[in-house]
This record gives sequence, C-alpha cells and structure tokens, in this order.
Amino acid sequence: MPGTTSIWQDTHSIAPRPALAEHLTTDVCVVGAGIAGLSVAYTLAKAGKRVVVLDLAQIGSGESGHTTAHLANELDDQYAQLEKARGVASTRLTAEAHSAAIDVIEGIVRAEGIDCDFTRLDGYLFLGGDDTREVLEAELAAAHRAGLTEVELVERLPIRGDEEGPALRFPRQGRFHILKYLDGLARAIESSGGRIHGNTTVRSIAGGSPAVVTTDAELTVRASDVVVCTNSPISDMFITHVKQFPYRTFVVGLRVPKGSVPDALYWDTLDPYHYVRLQPMDATHDALLVGGEDHKTAHDDDAGERFDCLEDWAREHFPVGASSVSPVVYRWSGQVLETHDYLAFIGRNPDGAEHVWLATGDSGMGMTHGTIAGILLPALITKGTHRWTQLFDPKRVTLHSTELLEMAKENADVALQFRAYVTPGQVGDVADIPAGEGRVVRRGPHKIAAYRDAAGTVHECSAVCTHMACIVDWNTAEKSWDCPCHGSRFDPLGKVIGGPATADLKRITSNE
Repeated sequence: MPGTTSIWQDTHSIAPRPALAEHLTTDVCVVGAGIAGLSVAYTLAKAGKRVVVLDLAQIGSGESGHTTAHLANELDDQYAQLEKARGVASTRLTAEAHSAAIDVIEGIVRAEGIDCDFTRLDGYLFLGGDDTREVLEAELAAAHRAGLTEVELVERLPIRGDEEGPALRFPRQGRFHILKYLDGLARAIESSGGRIHGNTTVRSIAGGSPAVVTTDAELTVRASDVVVCTNSPISDMFITHVKQFPYRTFVVGLRVPKGSVPDALYWDTLDPYHYVRLQPMDATHDALLVGGEDHKTAHDDDAGERFDCLEDWAREHFPVGASSVSPVVYRWSGQVLETHDYLAFIGRNPDGAEHVWLATGDSGMGMTHGTIAGILLPALITKGTHRWTQLFDPKRVTLHSTELLEMAKENADVALQFRAYVTPGQVGDVADIPAGEGRVVRRGPHKIAAYRDAAGTVHECSAVCTHMACIVDWNTAEKSWDCPCHGSRFDPLGKVIGGPATADLKRITSNE
C-alpha cells in the first residue's frame, strides 16, 4: 500500500538550507518558502533588493509540496460563480491575473533554465454527477465575458468512454514539477544575493519602520518590509481567518502506460470536484494524478475511504484498467484554504501592521495565486500600486448574499468545535492507542493529545490548539494533529508544522 509521500517529494529533493544563526537587517524578509514566498523573493531579488527568506522547515516542505501543480486560468469555483459574487470587471481582472501567472512561470523557466517538466497543454472542464449541458454553457459565456474568448465547447473529451462529453476546452494551460521549479527559483534568488534559511520558526512579526521578525531562538530580522507567505497567515491572527476555511484534499497517483491518457488537465463540475493530470514517471509510464474528495480539516478521519473513492472514479473515467494488481503508486493529501469569495488574499496585512504584507487563501489555485503574489506584492512594495490591488485586497468583504451566508455557516461551524471541551475522549485510556497512532484522551477537565510511538512510548501534549484554543484531532493518513477551526497542524509530538499557530502544543510531563 502506498504511503502518503507526494510524487514530488519522492522524485526530487532540494538541498536543505541552514537555520538562521544571527541577527540580520535587510530590505525584505519573506516568511515561507513555498511558491508564493519564493515567487515574491525572486522578483524582489532580481530587482536588486536584499532579500532574506525564512521557513519553518525547508523549501517546498509545506502545502506547495502537496499540490498536484495544475497551472490554470480556469477557476476551481468557476467564472459564472465569481461573476455573481463580484461582477464582470472582477472576472476580467481575475482571468488576466491567472493567465499572467502561467506566462510568468514559463518566462522564469526559460530565463533560469529550470528543468521542471513545464508543458503547455489544454484543460477540459466536463460534467459531473447530474449536472447538465447548461452548466457548461453558463460557464462558457462567463469565461468569454472574462476575456477568455479562446475557450470553446467541444462534444467529446480526448479520453476513452462514450459518456465523456460535452466539455469546455481551455487552451494554453500548464503543468510542471513543483519542487524542481522551487529548487530553480531558490538557486536564482541566492545567485542574486538573497539568503534562504530553513528550520527557522518565526514566533512573532511586528509592523513598523523597520518591521521586525522574531524567531523562537530570539533572533531577529529587521526589514523595511515583511511578506508573510505561510499558506495560513501567522501575521494576522483573526481578521483573515473568519473569511477563509481549511479543507483537506486527497490525491492518488496511478501508474498508466505512456500514451494511454492524452496529456491534458481535466476537471469536472462536481462539488467537491475532481482534478486530473499526468506527470512523467519513466520511459514507459506516467503517473495519472487524480485529486478530490475534499472535507473540512479534522472533521473526518477516513482518508482510506476517500483514496479508494478516487481510484474507483479514475477507473470509471480513464483507461486505468481493472488489473488485479493495483496501479496506485502514490496517495497523499494537502490542505486548501477556501476564501469566502473564491479569490486569494494578497496585499497589506489587514490589521494595519505597517510594512507587513501577506498572501493566503489559495482557494485551490495555489500555483497561480502564489505566482500572482510574486507579481502583485513586489509592485505594491516598490511602486505602491497595481491594477489588481483591490481585486485581492485582504481587507475586502464581498457583500453578495450567497458568500455572506457561506461565511456565516463556516464560522458557525468553528463555534461548534468548542463542544469538544465537554465530550468524552476518543479512547478511555492511553493503553488503547495502537503503536504509531494518536488519540485524544480526556483526563479530568483536560483534553490530552496522546501519541504512542513505534517503540510503545506514549507522548502527551495538551490537545488545545495554540492559535485560538480549539481541540485538535488526529489525522491518521498524515500522522499529525490537525485543528478543525483554522487548520493549524502539529506533528505527533506536538511541534507546529503549519499555521496559523506559531507555538507548539504544550507538552505534558509525568508529574502534570
């Protein structure tokens, strides 16, 4: 059975960067070494700015390393939906921004000579479930109004299956190997004088002139500007989090013979939708990457069932075959932050912190939204303005009734999570926890996150998330403690591995 390592992590490693070991003063400090952070750092370093990048772990070790790396100007939530929420002017800017992001990636790949399997190819949106042709016709009209006039309705998909069609064809989409791309960006940043430090935990970010980033080792980076690209922001602990919501999304990679599946991007209209692409593996086979089956973070722990559903769906729609030997070679999941109005938050920190900027809310479009951050934020820092400023403004609240209702529902769900303080534990005693697994245990008035390692030793932490005090839950597939409220994640021993939390779960010793 495959583990939960992504195809990118399995097929490419990036040399680790050393931890920050001294106080620094610089022009720009970027927090986070995923696609948004490195895209921002690359643009600024190329413009002659002194840049320092800090990451909790290493380059691409966060959600960028768990993407399926689609490069698309079609939105996950579709243009028809965005148009209802924000109008045609916004959809036109959105299409412009995502198209520009693909162009920028292609330009960087060529300029820096990055061998990352970058390819231009078609994308196909096809019907799922009981959706009808009218759904595609409405999306076609909205895409044309957004300026994507080359999008066309086709009667057939280029894959096996009499049922496959109609579909919308989106030309000049793209795909690439995300870690190879990030590796190339990092090298280009460093060749331009930038510094990248891994294994550096940022504990606080204070706005000002200069803005100050402080690490858990009490080291500081003083910068004219700080850019926070940590997937979920650690610079704004409340405002943004009531407008975006964490979801786990699941991926299987199936081994298929080269040429058996036409090389394209594929998405269906279901909610949650499926997303599919190929990635070259070797001389004779490709990996068919099939994603979907999303659920709210830490609301279910049934990854095995969701992986099986993805495999079954792939067999129905693609020429995978029904071999008695499973072709599944990869299984993993990632975290997506869905915003209340379908677009990322990229701009000034919404709490008003001076010279602090953020990029978050990927809304399933992390590769292009992250690259948009690399276009927009350097322009705001150096010039003070850009035509996309209002579109992605983190302070915005879209007043369309559907989006307001959805935001209310999501935040009501957050409030419901505090019921966990009065519910029983998942097991009655730590002795009932299998080796290599974690469970929440009640001990008097307290909830304990207890993990039994392979040797049988039990490690205990408070189950209270250090962001806003929700009770974490165990993620069996990824072996982590996840927060159901805002998506903070911690390793089995309670060390923070993903924000918005910046502090580890409190360790519990035998005398507590």
